[in-house]
Amino acid sequence: MSETLKKIKRIGVITSGGDCSGMNPCIRSVVRTSISKGIKVFGFKRGYQGILDNDFLTLDSNHSVSNILQRGGTFLQSARCLAFKTDEGLKKGLDNLIDLELDGLIVIGGDGSLTGAHKIHLAGFPTIGVPASIDNDLYGTSMSLGVDTALNAIMNSVDTIRDTASSHERAFIIEVMGRNCGYLALTSAIASGAEAAIIPEVPYDLDRISRSLVRRFKEGKTNSIIILAEGAGSAKEFGQKIREKTGIEIRETVLGHIQRGGSPTSFDRIFASKLGRNAVIALEEGKSGEMIALKDDKYVTVPLDLVLSKQRPLSPQLLDLAVLLES
Repeated sequence: MSETLKKIKRIGVITSGGDCSGMNPCIRSVVRTSISKGIKVFGFKRGYQGILDNDFLTLDSNHSVSNILQRGGTFLQSARCLAFKTDEGLKKGLDNLIDLELDGLIVIGGDGSLTGAHKIHLAGFPTIGVPASIDNDLYGTSMSLGVDTALNAIMNSVDTIRDTASSHERAFIIEVMGRNCGYLALTSAIASGAEAAIIPEVPYDLDRISRSLVRRFKEGKTNSIIILAEGAGSAKEFGQKIREKTGIEIRETVLGHIQRGGSPTSFDRIFASKLGRNAVIALEEGKSGEMIALKDDKYVTVPLDLVLSKQRPLSPQLLDLAVLLES
């Protein structure tokens, strides 16, 4: 072990906010990396609520995280915890962490979860964040945990819907997750060959989309797929607008929480394992208030205040590719 590494003996780990596939492999990696270094891990149940309730599992053996690599969601469970946002809640949580003699905390989650991690750091307790958000909207990392599995779930669903769309010569509006970020809609449109992606970041031209749909059916195409990010509107409302303009038979499908679950892809399993390992190492190196990030194919740490102060922009190359491949 490098002389620069800090000797830590006990750490906590939580999964917080919206769940995603890959959280279990990440917990597994945190635990097994820690065990290899003689560190004891406390897994708090239901995120920050578990810290307030002192509700935890002692994850002190490789067996304690066996058979979870392939499971979606998080076996530690997750929950929203408004109480932790208060000064009283934060103090109680810190007191519980200190009473357990923990040397640090790893928080796996999205922007709300990382906001809590930042507050714990500012209060003086060593904290490292791991990006887990299927929207892929966290600044400072090229990829967040769960994105790849969600994208594959959407792609498989679109492929299935296209079969029935062709059978009945219909257009489908498919609504996917993405309240503030259109990454999933944009990349799934490219991956599934959709005719258009409607995302919050780019104004859409309803007339142009309508003309394109009419042209496709006149040319003998048997189906059309439009993928809509939830932050850009609802599938029902958008479908009605298209129906009024074109007279084409439109069906709407909201994929909803099907995008959050399912067995993690090989990418997310390996990605999660690397994130978990690097989170433990970051605590050993004495880092705090940082997020583990993938940047230029390397794992780095990014200050949480920077992560939380900026919106991750969509890649211009992705936007250009989506336009190029529209048909």
